[in-house]
Amino acid sequence: MGPEAERMMASLVRGKESLVLLARLHLDRNLWSKIDPEDVVQQTFQEAWAQWDQFRGAESQRGAWLRRMLLHNVFDAVRHFRRGKCDVALERALDLSSARLLESLALVESTPSQRAAKNEELAQLAAALARLPRNQQEAVILHHLHGLKLAEVAEHLGCSLTAVAGLIHRGLKRLRELMGGEEAHE
Repeated sequence: MGPEAERMMASLVRGKESLVLLARLHLDRNLWSKIDPEDVVQQTFQEAWAQWDQFRGAESQRGAWLRRMLLHNVFDAVRHFRRGKCDVALERALDLSSARLLESLALVESTPSQRAAKNEELAQLAAALARLPRNQQEAVILHHLHGLKLAEVAEHLGCSLTAVAGLIHRGLKRLRELMGGEEAHE
């Protein structure tokens, strides 16, 4: 592997956690057992690697290119799963995931400045979420982004309602600090 290929691979690996979080944000939690967000990111990496030399934007735009590719792959995975669906309980999850994805993919038809702003917000959110402890990250995603009730989050995480409320409170506090550029003072 030459120096250019090594640089490309390092670029992909640096963005992996943010891309996994972005996939988790767009996939309903009920689908994670059927559509693994890490598998979708791996597929995106394989496609990006194959198409790396076709990218014609500035290096600073490569992250947006990867995120757009990821969203298309998530959408395709949900659509593929929907074709073969057999569990009526997953219908709501499919609808929620599809709605989130269509909203994100609609950005493709927005103005370049709108797309850039939204992509930057999503990238900042994913990067900030990646810096949270795993249990806070999971609680915030499930409650605020997937709309689960506290009791459902508590059941999923195997902890009490009080513990979940604390995880979410601390997670949101830390997200505000990270998104605002402040460092935690804890």
